Amino acid sequence: MSMPKIRQVRAYTVDAGGGADYHDQQGYHWIDDHVATPMAKYPGFAESRRSFGLNVLGTLVVEIEADDGTVGFAVTTAGEPGAWIVEKHLARFIEGQVVTDIEKMWDQMYLSTLFYGRKGLVINVISAVDLALYDLLGRIRSEPVHQLLGGTVRDELIFYATGARPDKAKELGFIGGKLPLQHAPAEGAEGMRANLATLAGMREKVGDDFWLMYDCWMSLDLNYATKLAHAAAEYDLKWIEEALPPDDYWGYRDLRRAAPTGMLVTTGEHEATRHGFRLLLEMGCADILQPDVGWCGGITELIKISAMADAYGVPVVPHGSSVYSYHFVVTRHNSPFSEFLMMAPNADEVVPMFHPLLVGEPVPVNGRMVVPDTPGFGVELNPEIALNRPYAH
Repeated sequence: MSMPKIRQVRAYTVDAGGGADYHDQQGYHWIDDHVATPMAKYPGFAESRRSFGLNVLGTLVVEIEADDGTVGFAVTTAGEPGAWIVEKHLARFIEGQVVTDIEKMWDQMYLSTLFYGRKGLVINVISAVDLALYDLLGRIRSEPVHQLLGGTVRDELIFYATGARPDKAKELGFIGGKLPLQHAPAEGAEGMRANLATLAGMREKVGDDFWLMYDCWMSLDLNYATKLAHAAAEYDLKWIEEALPPDDYWGYRDLRRAAPTGMLVTTGEHEATRHGFRLLLEMGCADILQPDVGWCGGITELIKISAMADAYGVPVVPHGSSVYSYHFVVTRHNSPFSEFLMMAPNADEVVPMFHPLLVGEPVPVNGRMVVPDTPGFGVELNPEIALNRPYAH
């Protein structure tokens, strides 16, 4: 079977409320309700992550059309700046290529952006292009992405839930619940007591056999994180996540060494490419790695990250990202469970992560999911959501 070539790559933004950028929820949402952040030490920026601009980028949708008319797509957080990078820079490495030449296209995108990329926004964009290429290839071959990756190694995925109500997550069948830490070091001893009180209250609600974790979203320093970990051990905290800024590899190494016996240290949500994860692995920074496939470099890079981690005996449990991680996790022995982001405003019911932008997005039932065999990633763009193409080339 001869493979078609790529005719065109297109980059779109989505108006607010379009559903893909979970950072930009409208109205009240637990995601934006006094979550500890690195900005919490500045007056006026502790109550809401939107106050310092968490939502400014918005959603990027990348479509890639082959010359046989097949279209694949993917989404990430990169918005209008990301659309410019796709249309004005990266398109030259995509258009005209055979759809199977994904490794070459990834390498050219990465090397050509080294002078202004390497992490952050640019890698988000490369991730979206890469995911769209996998979606396109799956559609052309009439195969789900998990088959392109070698096939499934388990019959179903099992999930823990991230949200403000682990007690509700337990009722819904999840294996654990990850709470957002609410009070950062700037709030002193009172904030520490409030964090521990929240954890104690939740442990009382869920009982002894349910995982509880704390997501610290890069907001702590080593001293505070160490104190929190030891104080939280009384409540059987399973892990402390992303406690430090992502570039503080030395701090993560020391935190892992200082953590109470049995408590895991996890990170990687805001790390990028195999080069960053190599440092985490070689320095012994984490018990679990948590790359986001929409931010770390896409499937192409996640394969390499996972292989490195497997050699170190470190599990890889990707951050959120819905179908884009489900198809990967179900093919990897060292990804034993998955994360589900509770996108309901009060974290009390299961709703699709990317609603309303995506149609056909699967969700766990009783904390479990059989990943569909639909070609590509198995979802479609909602035709009722307006897409804007600001930089058509």
